[in-house]
Amino acid sequence: MTDREVLERAAAWSAAGQRVALATVVATWGSSPRPAGSQLAVSERGELAGSVSGGCVESAVAEAALEVLRTGAPRTLEYGVTAERAWEVGLPCGGRVRVHVEAAGADALARDVRALRARERVERVLELGGGETFRLVLEPPVRLVIVGAVHLAQPLARMAEVAGYEVRLVDPRPVYATEARFPGVAVERAWPGEALARIGLDARTAVVTLSHDRKLDDPALAAALRSPAFYVGALGSRRTQAGIRSRLREEGLADADLARLHGPVGLDLGGEAPAELAVEILADLVATLRRAAAPVPAPAAAAPAT
Repeated sequence: MTDREVLERAAAWSAAGQRVALATVVATWGSSPRPAGSQLAVSERGELAGSVSGGCVESAVAEAALEVLRTGAPRTLEYGVTAERAWEVGLPCGGRVRVHVEAAGADALARDVRALRARERVERVLELGGGETFRLVLEPPVRLVIVGAVHLAQPLARMAEVAGYEVRLVDPRPVYATEARFPGVAVERAWPGEALARIGLDARTAVVTLSHDRKLDDPALAAALRSPAFYVGALGSRRTQAGIRSRLREEGLADADLARLHGPVGLDLGGEAPAELAVEILADLVATLRRAAAPVPAPAAAAPAT
């Protein structure tokens, strides 16, 4: 589940009159399947949404959350295991995880959900006790805009949704962009220039053009390359890519803009079937997003002069 989905579930419980606790990973040591900032929502009925670890750690956190709801007092807990017992408690190998559990107010939940739905970052400071704090940052869901309701778009949309991406499909042709072919997918039945302007492209948005129709792909690529979108990709052979780049230069895009274009789109894994090509595209999206989020290592210290 995405951060927004966890809070939406918690907000729904709260709106229905239930008390809700939020458990947040505030530190990890060694190995942990969930990074700091991951959240688990627990209703007073014991319903769960999200994850802070899995296995016995998850159940122990849920029990602690119910205790917090009974007493009203927040708690900061730490769980540690040896490598030999790690699988028993949901960790891939030995390590420790620290989790803060607190009751969540209905107004705060509703406010945070509204912010994430508006694609705004949510930041809060958690008081851990003893003057210690944790800065929680929740980002809006990563979004994938697919231009072209072609056959390849079908498995790509499904896979991206499973991976937690918010998917939007753009195609003005009603015969292709149908509910039967793309059940549950948000569809913009408009020309790409108009649709992308309405969607709004931010730094957590990827744009992939699949139509093989320059009337659809070129305007979408030009708009995406002028935006902060973290990934812009175009389907097509290397010869097709050369033509795309030539036309985009004529539209005024600079070489620095074109250097951002992933074309042919996706990692080259040797895929042939549409589902295999969708895996290649999604893999490249994940790699690009995670590389951008990875901390830059500090430069090595210079050796002392001799």
